[in-house]
Amino acid sequence: MNILIADSFPESYQSELIKNGHQITFNPALQGDALGEALGDHEILIVRSTKVDAAAIDAGTALRLVIRAGAGTNSIDKAHAASKGVRVCNVPGANAIAVAELVIGLIIAIDRHIPDNVSDLRNKVWAKKKYASAQGLYGQKLGLLGLGAIGLAVAERAAAFGIRVHALAKPGRSQDAEKRISDLGIVQLASLDDLLATCDIVSLHLPVTPETNKMVDKTFLDKMKHGAMLINTSRGDLVDEAALIEAMESKGIRAGLDVYDNEPGAGDDRFDSAIAAHPGVCGTHHIGASTEQAQMAVAEGVLQVVRSYQQGDLQNCVN
Repeated sequence: MNILIADSFPESYQSELIKNGHQITFNPALQGDALGEALGDHEILIVRSTKVDAAAIDAGTALRLVIRAGAGTNSIDKAHAASKGVRVCNVPGANAIAVAELVIGLIIAIDRHIPDNVSDLRNKVWAKKKYASAQGLYGQKLGLLGLGAIGLAVAERAAAFGIRVHALAKPGRSQDAEKRISDLGIVQLASLDDLLATCDIVSLHLPVTPETNKMVDKTFLDKMKHGAMLINTSRGDLVDEAALIEAMESKGIRAGLDVYDNEPGAGDDRFDSAIAAHPGVCGTHHIGASTEQAQMAVAEGVLQVVRSYQQGDLQNCVN
């Protein structure tokens, strides 16, 4: 099969695809119209952050499968793909540990003012008294919205810090999931209002749906504790950025963000974002899954999807 890889992908796994008889085109710089032009007679498209819109799908006359090398698929027009007989598959869970590590890193960075410490030292400023006011994480209450692979990985790491983890009760969870929740000592609360009123830190681990789009709005933020932390390593569309700026300025909400509205795709670009530049935000560049360990695990998952497709099966199809 002809496969176009339009994002970074480990060379060893490209070689594995070639060894399995596939023809590979590797161009991680493809974006916008250039993606459609490059699709040509490729049957499979592999992407990470690259946006796959209706125009690109229409241009891929031989396209039959889009593989998202990761979990989230909001950058792909899944409905239009389905209407053209193009299936979209993902690789969920393979990057869970990497994202969970970043979540904990953001929480520590916010509590200990690490970015500002570093900035002052680089500017030859010694301000020990200013930064000696961290509250500490032991005994803090963390609310997880979303208890999939990433949420549970965060819970495991937070528990090791003595953070008390909370989540929403959800009927119909599997016995295995309920056992992990119990083993981790996760407190299940009846409502979102209870969680927001209880927790010192709220971390988002949800897909974007009509129900979750901009769910972190003024009403949501008003129900959080004064000075609480909001962590978002999922999708920028979950947060009303104007409302978050207002909450940071009016009630001291602190935010750790890895994702943003209208963020650039892969590579380097200018990003003029009021929320990313706000002093109340500890921000990173959508790097949650960007560890070598995670990329190897995701690449292995991509190969499994390709093998399944060859055998007439669809693994992790989302449309």
